[in-house]
Amino acid sequence: MKLDRRILDILVCPVTKGKLVQIDNELWSKQAGLAYPIKDGIPVMLESDARNLSQEELDSIKN
Repeated sequence: MKLDRRILDILVCPVTKGKLVQIDNELWSKQAGLAYPIKDGIPVMLESDARNLSQEELDSIKN
């Protein structure tokens, strides 16, 4: 499920305050190297619920 573009424009990484990119059911922060889950259409923006991105995943994010 794609989040509305207006929501993505407002949300930022809670760790770095940087831009997020939606990949499948997660919001990825390249700066923090974290992926925040989207559960039932709601982004879970807690660092404790985020997973670490692999180097390969980080390299796949466009600047």
